[in-house]
Amino acid sequence: MMNDKRDLRTEPQPGPLYKLYQRRLRQQIDPARVPHHIAVIVDGNRRWAKLRLQEQASVGHRAGARKIPEFLRWCEEAGVQVVTLYLLSSDNLQGRDSEELEALFAIIGDLATQLCGVDGWRVKHVGSCEQLPDALTEALEHAEEASQGREGLHVNLAVGDGGRSEITAAMRSVITEHQAAGGGIETLAERLTPEMIGEHLWTRGQADPDLVIRTSGEQRLSDFMIWQSAYSEFYFVEALYPDLREVDLLRALRDYSRRQRRLGK
Repeated sequence: MMNDKRDLRTEPQPGPLYKLYQRRLRQQIDPARVPHHIAVIVDGNRRWAKLRLQEQASVGHRAGARKIPEFLRWCEEAGVQVVTLYLLSSDNLQGRDSEELEALFAIIGDLATQLCGVDGWRVKHVGSCEQLPDALTEALEHAEEASQGREGLHVNLAVGDGGRSEITAAMRSVITEHQAAGGGIETLAERLTPEMIGEHLWTRGQADPDLVIRTSGEQRLSDFMIWQSAYSEFYFVEALYPDLREVDLLRALRDYSRRQRRLGK
């Protein structure tokens, strides 16, 4: 387990021109307009492995997991306060072969343990545990418990997560709560407000993401936070996630800081 941010694995030191470009990008970002919450669709791990002639997708997933602590440190240094990482969807649990899933379960469990060992960082699982193995569920629960109450970077690990599944679970929770309070079907409609549904989502109590980033060049949500991202800004990065650089994040932040958010108005 890693206990200090200085211990996190990093890429080789960039050259002087790269550092100059980083500095210029930082100067072009308005500190007052850095997003509070960034949600990231971590994509491209399997293609990264294929491009390196690796037969096992787990090679790419491990490379992606090694990038995550470094990416989170970039976010923290930029002033971002909450990061949600879409690591394993409910659809993935149905569509991936068992060997790849078993490797992913172990990789995500190790990642959760690593992240909760970073001083100040708070880790939360976002998603359903119904289809997850006990070992992964325990690792996610331990990470939450061990990091509870911390006031540094808040990291949501979206595992077993899917927007449609989340909204369905929220609706069921609202109905169950309503029935437990003695309510009937005739009064249920009055309770079904956006605010009430939001209080039963897996991200309840948190602000919606201001910015959603997807790596690997794909431009779709893939059932990720479809309720919470209703008014989010979107940014798509061509780089596969294991190849992501700090300048890619800084470009996204610069682009976001220049946008005029309308929030439906």
